[in-house]
Amino acid sequence: MRMVDLIAKKRDGKELKTEEINFIIEGYTKDEIPDYQMSALAMAIFFQDMTERERADLTMAMVNSGDTIDLSAIEGVKVDKHSTGGVGDTTTLVLAPLVAALDIPVAKMSGRGLGHTGGTIDKLEAIAGFHVEISNEEFVKLVNKDKIAVIGQSGNLTPADKKLYALRDVTATVDAIPLIASSIMSKKIAAGSDAIVLDVKTGAGAFMKSVEDAKELAHAMVSIGNNVGRKTMAVISDMSQPLGFAIGNALEVKEAIDTLQGKGPKDLEELCLALGRQMVFLANKASSLEEAEKMLQEVISNGKALNKFKDFIANQGGDSSVVDHPEKLPQAKYQIEVPAKEDGVVAEIVADEIGTAAMLLGAGRATKDSVIDLAVGLMLNKKVGDSVKVGESLVTIHSNRENVDDVMTKIYENIRISDHAESPILIYDIVTE
Repeated sequence: MRMVDLIAKKRDGKELKTEEINFIIEGYTKDEIPDYQMSALAMAIFFQDMTERERADLTMAMVNSGDTIDLSAIEGVKVDKHSTGGVGDTTTLVLAPLVAALDIPVAKMSGRGLGHTGGTIDKLEAIAGFHVEISNEEFVKLVNKDKIAVIGQSGNLTPADKKLYALRDVTATVDAIPLIASSIMSKKIAAGSDAIVLDVKTGAGAFMKSVEDAKELAHAMVSIGNNVGRKTMAVISDMSQPLGFAIGNALEVKEAIDTLQGKGPKDLEELCLALGRQMVFLANKASSLEEAEKMLQEVISNGKALNKFKDFIANQGGDSSVVDHPEKLPQAKYQIEVPAKEDGVVAEIVADEIGTAAMLLGAGRATKDSVIDLAVGLMLNKKVGDSVKVGESLVTIHSNRENVDDVMTKIYENIRISDHAESPILIYDIVTE
């Protein structure tokens, strides 16, 4: 088998066999296939696409290129959730205790964020004492005992994907659906879950800007998951404006607590219920999505979800009293209002640019070495469709520096007020095949 022949085969629109895909990924992982040949293949895939079988084979070849996590010692159906990312995306902090409160194991492997705000781990570390440096044995023990634990990403998972991802970045092949889908799904499958729920974002703050592209990616990932024996479903949700009100680590923890008490932003609660009902259904705890949603609403109203969050925090060394006393979370020195300059209706809040405004305060990482300020961020006081009067606060800036002119400028440039606005759609579609 020669790589040049396989590049030509894909260039001409022919289907690669399973053993050919395995040969490519194994050779590339071992540095036996050079970057320039892999670049050529990635471009051929970009133009010629892959069949469902090829996509599934590519995913599993990347899974098998490194370590995999064995969660078999955890009792029950392990359901994982993956979001394609966004601004103010606090869903994991709400979903994990919410689903665990129904005795469904949530064994979550999370990373740190590079971008607008921190990742799930950074947000959790806004709680004093909370840590994710636990052994695999402790991780399994906690999930079996209380159905929930979060551990940092470790081991040599999907090394082929890491290499290929870096190559795609510099060869204009990032947005090839088969390559995106296999990249995401290989990491989720290597992490050991039995079933996977995907939150595929669309809009200004998302990787997939159009609903059509988001649907195509969702169908691709659901197909891969189901083809390799992982029950998989997806929600296509809006990220044209930030989710919820809070953008910033401690602020998002407070918002998660509010949501678990049934007092959170309506859009965040709606999305968590949409994702949560799929997780409950895939875990075989409910016979329909409607029944699953009723069960989730019940554990919010009876306080079980909130108590599960307290157990989770305490189990991993955190101060669980922050749930009842969120003022114990890191607090910024200054709270500065951004007043509206005109009457009207909020017509647009450009999610990624507002996220950048939060990053300017120190809420996120511009580079891998950046240090996050867990206290800072933005609280939106208006969302798209809300009416506003001159002088009313659009946003509250939580800052540890007094001069925030750069942040204010960014906010004003990216919140548009008009005389009318369309009410935004939060959930565009549910994908099950």
